[in-house]
Amino acid sequence: MQQPQDQLPSSKDSDKDPQAEQHNDKTTSLQSTITNLENQIVSLQTQIQEATSKLRSPTPSQTVRDHIRLLHDYNEIRDIGQGLLGLIAEKRGVRYKDVLEEFGVDADD
Repeated sequence: MQQPQDQLPSSKDSDKDPQAEQHNDKTTSLQSTITNLENQIVSLQTQIQEATSKLRSPTPSQTVRDHIRLLHDYNEIRDIGQGLLGLIAEKRGVRYKDVLEEFGVDADD
């Protein structure tokens, strides 16, 4: 018995729809990418927490204040050292540069 024309299986029904298959492939690929990115986010957040816990100061502003204080202390010590080297040069009657060379200090230090 022959089926009527409108009930014959079409080639669309027997084969998968190429657009649907492409859509499914793309969806699977995007879901995989999303999963990878979510894993990267978790990993980076863990790294940030570890790095933050190693900081001496908990806030950036405190870190800046500490750095400024340390620079101030360094400058005071350097000025005292230069003053002492100047006194040595004066006492010996030699140039300041000669005393710097004797102590192994560069003029830019």
